[in-house]
Amino acid sequence: MITTSLCMIVKNEETVLARCLDSIADLMDEIIIVDTGSSDRTREIAARYTSKIYDYQWTNDFSAARNFSFSKATMEYIYTADADEILDEENRRRFLRLKSCLLPEIEIVQMKYINASELDTVLNTQKEYRPKLFKRLRSFTWVDPVHETIRLQPVVFDSDIEILHKPQSLHSKRDFSIFIKAFEHDGQFSPKIRAMYAKELLKTGDTKDFMDAKPIFQTILENDTSDDARKEASCILAHIHRLEGNKNEFFKLTMKDMLTDPCSEICYELGMFFLAERDYAEAVLWFYNAAYETGSILDVHTGGDLPLLGLVECYELLLAEEKAKIPSDMALITQYELLLDKYRAASRDWTLPEEL
Repeated sequence: MITTSLCMIVKNEETVLARCLDSIADLMDEIIIVDTGSSDRTREIAARYTSKIYDYQWTNDFSAARNFSFSKATMEYIYTADADEILDEENRRRFLRLKSCLLPEIEIVQMKYINASELDTVLNTQKEYRPKLFKRLRSFTWVDPVHETIRLQPVVFDSDIEILHKPQSLHSKRDFSIFIKAFEHDGQFSPKIRAMYAKELLKTGDTKDFMDAKPIFQTILENDTSDDARKEASCILAHIHRLEGNKNEFFKLTMKDMLTDPCSEICYELGMFFLAERDYAEAVLWFYNAAYETGSILDVHTGGDLPLLGLVECYELLLAEEKAKIPSDMALITQYELLLDKYRAASRDWTLPEEL
């Protein structure tokens, strides 16, 4: 059976830390808690489970804190957990089975992260694989019978373990400031961080958050030549231009997106624009395209429940307009009522896809 070190970085987690540790502590051979500046009872709670509690001066860098926590581990494998995660009884049993039969050549184990809260900020599915268990010391292996070379890619195993994510509050405001400082420091984002920032904005950002992000995504649009970067930047900037009422820049971006592979985010923005203009028939066209004719690249909701709710609102308004006319077109009223019932049902029934 392999041995495991639990490595956690925490700050002010008194409301959830015991819940997390109660679910996993007895599965671990070592527990390492790195505290980045708690002012509540986090350290007191952590001390019930381990004496290996370390202070770490926060530098707005999660990777640096994770690396510090890993440096304290001594077991064969390292399990990383956030304080708002839980393993239920079935998945505790799966974890024990994994410990008893994990092949030595496996270097990373992925586990399914379960979206169990409306407060989640980035998951586009109910479940997605994330790397959670890591071999502490990696050995190098030669591969290929001729022109041999060192295997560079780690051996990854996708397990059946499911981790329940149950946050108590949003972390997006904290994350937004880290994204901004990182861009100011480096002048660029990795593709992963760029997409994460865009996802966070679309799901939880307010007007100020978008305005703070505007110069960053404008720089990305002007300087990053990759298709993904330009499309993601266009989604954020189109939303910002709509908020600002800058129709010229809004339509420049949205129409350019139509020339490539249109995405749900841009179609949804067009729907919202025409809804605000009270051009409900045109809004219906774009909401329908967002829901049924295109795919999302950042926020799956822009291709699901959001445009369906937009269609409901449009048909409610169209129905009210037609009923106010004298005389009313009863055939059109019946058509609107049927469509309204259809999209109300579709919006009620829509759920996050289980997996992409």
